[in-house]
Amino acid sequence: MQVTDFLKKHYKHFNAASLIDAAEGYKTHLNNGGKMLVTLAGAMSTAELGIILAEMIRQDKIQAISCTGANLEEDIFNLVAHDFYERVPHYRELSAADEEALLSRHLNRVTDTCIPEEEAMRRLEHVVLKYWEKADKAGESYFPHEFFYQILLSGELEQYYQIDPKHSWMLEAAKKNLPIICPGWEDSTLGNIYAGHVISGDIKNVHTMKTGIQYMMELAEWYTQTAKEESTIGFFQIGGGIAGDFPICVVPMLHQDLQRDGVPLWGYFAQISDSTTSYGSYSGAVPNEKITWGKLGKDTPKYMIESDATIVAPLIFAIVLDM
Repeated sequence: MQVTDFLKKHYKHFNAASLIDAAEGYKTHLNNGGKMLVTLAGAMSTAELGIILAEMIRQDKIQAISCTGANLEEDIFNLVAHDFYERVPHYRELSAADEEALLSRHLNRVTDTCIPEEEAMRRLEHVVLKYWEKADKAGESYFPHEFFYQILLSGELEQYYQIDPKHSWMLEAAKKNLPIICPGWEDSTLGNIYAGHVISGDIKNVHTMKTGIQYMMELAEWYTQTAKEESTIGFFQIGGGIAGDFPICVVPMLHQDLQRDGVPLWGYFAQISDSTTSYGSYSGAVPNEKITWGKLGKDTPKYMIESDATIVAPLIFAIVLDM
């Protein structure tokens, strides 16, 4: 039995039914000529969502991605250092002393998975620093994801690949030059490393790395041009936080701050979140709240699935891919 057939037979009610509805809405949106922006919060790359996300990119089911700096870099960490990762299935039972022992071994824990500092972070730092310094000396500036695209397409990291490269969503995105928005990149391991190299003087101009404001400007241009092609743009949000909060605001900015007419609202909205509806929790706000902010309309297809994104997202993508 195919995954889609199984889900449609057994997922009938509650969050299970919302999963089916969101997936079918996603397919309908694309079939009607729409485009889709997917947002990645949390640690989706370390959860190896890239296995199916890369396939979604290959099959043109995703036209843009907004993600945290962590998800940007952790897909590449996994690509070059997967064999050195350590899984800690009983992470809930770890004591402070156990955590300190992991620190002494330079293993940085993300829930049940430990990322090895030397093989992942430092290995990538040695390569990316050359690209940062080259751009800095040339007086050029790029976005964080553009530096990664340059490195991945150069083939310089191929000698370190430890997973099937078809399972790296960043590599697939680089091949397609997929638009990526990475707000708050500074809040990432390589963001901290970049700051360190600016402070130490290795990089003379802090603006060698383009900023979040420039990302919003880039997103505004992409949204405007894509909407001109008579394509409604959907918003598929995995988790909460800045990866979703930042890009969804581009529509009210275009309307209210730039006074542009004829810019459509987001044409589809779905969110997978384990943050339940609560007072003041934006990640747990119901989709209709976004109507008051000029992000969604009363007729926009809206779906909220309150569950674990590492379980739900691959299932929705499987339906979209007709698996």
